[in-house]
Amino acid sequence: MSKIDTPRSGLSAPSSGQPLDHDGLVRLLVTSLEALASAGQVDAACRLAGQACAGLRHSDPRGWSRLNALLHRLARRAPPVGSNVSREAG
Repeated sequence: MSKIDTPRSGLSAPSSGQPLDHDGLVRLLVTSLEALASAGQVDAACRLAGQACAGLRHSDPRGWSRLNALLHRLARRAPPVGSNVSREAG
């Protein structure tokens, strides 16, 4: 199995027909963004994590905190701001 098949958070896909609650959706988003970054799309994952962070800042402090932590982890791997050279293209 690849890293994408086995998410670090231990979240597994729900069985068919089982709804995810809000917390489950945040965990799924974090796992998906980690997979996107692992696939070489660090900049895209950072941008999406930032958008999700902004969207949850006032309505879900716990979800915001999870996404903010992810954003900070991913930012260390992102290309420098304003650079024309992407580490992802590398």
